[in-house]
Amino acid sequence: MSDVTPNDSSDPVPNEQAAKPKKPTTSQRKRARKLVLQALYQWQISGSSISQIEAEFRVDNDFDKVDVVYFRELFGQIPKEVTELDQHISPFLDRPLEDVDNVELNLLRMGVYEFIHRIDVPYRVVINEAVELAKQFGGTDGHKYINGILDKLSLRLRAAETRKRGA
Repeated sequence: MSDVTPNDSSDPVPNEQAAKPKKPTTSQRKRARKLVLQALYQWQISGSSISQIEAEFRVDNDFDKVDVVYFRELFGQIPKEVTELDQHISPFLDRPLEDVDNVELNLLRMGVYEFIHRIDVPYRVVINEAVELAKQFGGTDGHKYINGILDKLSLRLRAAETRKRGA
């Protein structure tokens, strides 16, 4: 027999609160994006499977401070949608897709994916996060390139949200 007495009040049962997922912090989301970029780069360069790379990343990184759900969504879905994402990106490039730096290409793919599938993330946040990662991992002026292309793509993919910008 349990030593817990029935709770007639409206107090929540202790396990009830634990069942509700916490909203990830901005810092956890930033870390997730950084790891997604690194994982996509490894996937593109090595040709290893998504599941193998994810397993390696989970062992090699502290996922307690990462928005794991976001990481898994982006890293799980972007490789599946590469062709569609690249079709959105290509018209805005000043060179063939194959000539775009791997880091910059993966940042553009991440940005387009977020524009299309993560409408809960404001377009300015998507652009800013990609620019910051480009400054950290990309070429000398890669962040300017990323900013220009994602800005143009936001007008097409987030037209309702960006319409206010032109007024």
